[in-house]
Amino acid sequence: MLNRQLAPDFKQVSTINFIQPIHHKLDNGIPVYTIYSGEQDLVRIEFIFNNVNWNIEKPLQAIAVSAMLNNGTSKLSSKEIAEQIDFYGAFFQTEYVQDQSTVTLYTLNKHLAAVLPILKDVITDSQFPQAEMDIYIQNQKQKLQVNLQKNDIVARKEFAQALFADTAYGVNIEERHYDELKREDLIAYFKAAYAPDNCMIVVSGKFENESFNLLNKQFGHHWENGKAVKNNFKFNIQPRKVIYKERPDALQSAIRIGKLAVNRTHEDFPGLQILNTILGGYFGSRLMNNIREDKGYTYGIGSGISSLQDAGYLFIATEVGAEVCADALVEIYKEIELLKNELVREEELMLVKNYMLGSMLGSLENVFSHADKFKNIHLFGLGYDYYENYIKKVKSITAEEIRSLANQYFNLEDFTEVVVGKK
Repeated sequence: MLNRQLAPDFKQVSTINFIQPIHHKLDNGIPVYTIYSGEQDLVRIEFIFNNVNWNIEKPLQAIAVSAMLNNGTSKLSSKEIAEQIDFYGAFFQTEYVQDQSTVTLYTLNKHLAAVLPILKDVITDSQFPQAEMDIYIQNQKQKLQVNLQKNDIVARKEFAQALFADTAYGVNIEERHYDELKREDLIAYFKAAYAPDNCMIVVSGKFENESFNLLNKQFGHHWENGKAVKNNFKFNIQPRKVIYKERPDALQSAIRIGKLAVNRTHEDFPGLQILNTILGGYFGSRLMNNIREDKGYTYGIGSGISSLQDAGYLFIATEVGAEVCADALVEIYKEIELLKNELVREEELMLVKNYMLGSMLGSLENVFSHADKFKNIHLFGLGYDYYENYIKKVKSITAEEIRSLANQYFNLEDFTEVVVGKK
């Protein structure tokens, strides 16, 4: 019988198997990557477009086009689009991030022939009606006014502006930018960006030859290319900046600290992810144990390393009681210095390694997760050996390597510190 007084034997994750995509092309050359799973009669189709033609004078073009894409075509109103998609039990969404804009469709395979023409109409013939645009502008301005009262959002904006200046990564959006939006600018951007030569398609789920033929019929023909130049930015690490936005009535202060670093294409990136996890990347991290569990300054604190197409950056973020903000900053920097000067204990390092390997394995819960893992590497021009090297690095990294990375990347003279509230 099972003895429940004994803990089960521990085994470290040894291998992680990824479902790799099959590569096809539509007749017009659009690459299609299919991650197949025949378990459910469900498919997710993602159309991924690079953000292009960056113009500091028109910083909302890509954002507004993505948000308003399904607000009406020459054939269908926004209401009709929503009703027809809902009728077939499908789900349609758009998403903008700094480097790409994505249009995603979830549908049952049996309805694919009915839903794809609606999607084709949206992606190739969106009209951005002025009435819908006026509503969008009004709503976004109200949302911005509310957000600017939140210390954490202001801190995030100030931090991005300090690191990335007036690029798509850091531009400081103001109300006037919404007032300056023009329908003709959105149409021009839409025609340039949402075009076959700027598109790739990632399909995950039950997607067989018949389904591919339906996709090719709709999107492999009669779709004009635009004139687009992919966004490309260059950044240099700046000397230390301290930005303090005082709010005398604040009960909590928002803190954001960090610096430019490397992105996923750099060989140090997996090691930095491990270092970040130790510092503040999970609930048992040093920052959580110190700032939350020991000192009680916050409900939560974390650190992260983000990978963008043209940059990477490290950050630490939290909100603390205004009266303990200065003390919290001291403790944060103390934890950074400890990583630079002392070796991580073997017990702690093993805990972090097991957590990271388990998280990687646990994140592959379904076929959509496998598609997300594919996008993470493919959009950076990487192959699946990236994950092999990542797993190998997590298993093999030493305390000496952790300390070396901390000294290389945690130079406080390069850090930007943002506090919004009181300190």
